[in-house]
Amino acid sequence: MGFPQGLKPFVPVVLIGTTEVMPYYKAASIAEGSFYLKLQVQNGVPQGAAAGDLESPLHPRLRLHRAFHSRFLPTDRDVIVYLPPGYDDHSERTYPVLYMHDGQNLFDPATSFAGRTWQVREHADAAIEAGEVEPLVIVGIYNTGDNRLAEYTHERDWQRGGGDAPKYGRLLTQELMPWVVQHYRVKTDRASTGLTGSSLGGLVTLYIGLRHAQHFGKLAVMSPSVWWNHKSILGYLNERAPEIWERPRLWLDVGEQEGKRTVQDVELLARRLKANRWIPGETLHVEKIPDGRHDEDSWAARVRPMLRFLFPAGKPEV
Repeated sequence: MGFPQGLKPFVPVVLIGTTEVMPYYKAASIAEGSFYLKLQVQNGVPQGAAAGDLESPLHPRLRLHRAFHSRFLPTDRDVIVYLPPGYDDHSERTYPVLYMHDGQNLFDPATSFAGRTWQVREHADAAIEAGEVEPLVIVGIYNTGDNRLAEYTHERDWQRGGGDAPKYGRLLTQELMPWVVQHYRVKTDRASTGLTGSSLGGLVTLYIGLRHAQHFGKLAVMSPSVWWNHKSILGYLNERAPEIWERPRLWLDVGEQEGKRTVQDVELLARRLKANRWIPGETLHVEKIPDGRHDEDSWAARVRPMLRFLFPAGKPEV
């Protein structure tokens, strides 16, 4: 599946007596999430923008694509793509790729929770330009609001519902990833492909990383909701790990201000990973942050070290 032909929603544009180049025209309210069409006017005639080819006003290397459609889940979702410095200057180069859940929280304060973002572009740019991290493409997958809990949980909880993560994983691996390969210069091998999320997004990262291990060689499981459905993800880890020939490189973290239970759950998950042959310092990095909380600011502070571990510059991939 993918994006529909034409832009959604349709926004009429009226231009009166101008021959100027208009850098951006805002095509949605802040409540919907800011995205802009890049328009040019030649001899008073506006030149159209290609469907889905949207440039975010936040930065020229951000591309926002509206309404990605799936045959597996009913709700369309937006996708935002970060391109590394130099992407347009090296047309033959291909890049590793990191997929991140909760895409509306990564770049744009207008769409993020409580107006706080992970500052992913700033952290990625700084790490790449400092030679710490290899240049990579980052794909932010917006959540679908009320359906987030269902899509980010692998099993149905008798009190809370949920359990659509198997369908979300198919959307990701069978629809979105092929679309990204078609439209952006990304590597397709497992060792060059990562997945990241926090909270329920951390839970679904671990689940999809285990279920679709042939696709992902790098995982960042941040402040994961291990508690879901009586910590059933731990049993799934024990079940799936023996079937995974090569362990993905895995970043696991938690803030010590997230609550005693959350910290203990992550410590338990770390022990289970080690018991299943993840090796600290090689395929596993566990980080406890003394002042870390369960919020966007705290996750933003971990983006750069997470990227250094998963995508180190000039080092062999795991």
